Amino acid sequence: MAQQQIDAHTEVAGHGGGEGGHASFPPFDPNTFGSQLLWLAITFGLLYYIMSKVALPRIANILEVRRDRIASDLGEAERLKRETDEAIASYEESLAEARQKAHGIANTARDEAKSHIEAEFAKVEADVASQISEADKKIAAVKDAAMGEVDAIATSTTSAILEQILGSSVAEKEVSKAVSTAKAN
Repeated sequence: MAQQQIDAHTEVAGHGGGEGGHASFPPFDPNTFGSQLLWLAITFGLLYYIMSKVALPRIANILEVRRDRIASDLGEAERLKRETDEAIASYEESLAEARQKAHGIANTARDEAKSHIEAEFAKVEADVASQISEADKKIAAVKDAAMGEVDAIATSTTSAILEQILGSSVAEKEVSKAVSTAKAN
């Protein structure tokens, strides 16, 4: 009875799967293992040949080109970095020279301004000294004139005082002589 069930089951599976009446899945059928292994070896060999002769050399070529491009780009970047460093050094040198030149110009301008101010100061000082000298001369002249009149004023004042005190006029020669004597002492 068990054998009938297995045969029935095989028939049902065989009829449900198609017209061939095979009872198992074809890749797992032991009758076709040899041909499957042969076609697997042929396909693998052909795929290996195509990959080694066509695809892998192309990939290797692409990798070589990329490696060369990267090396070239790195070399270019290094060259540009050197140029940039040189430009920065040149800029800093020019900046230092400009600062030094500006400092020199400022010192020159300061020295010129100082000498100009000193020259103007000397000129003004000379003008002031000249004006003071002339003022001293005028003062001396006025003083001399005033001193010359002092004798006359002293004489006339003394005459007026004596006339008031004595009630009579005194001779002008005597009053002048008395003023000169008083002035000398």
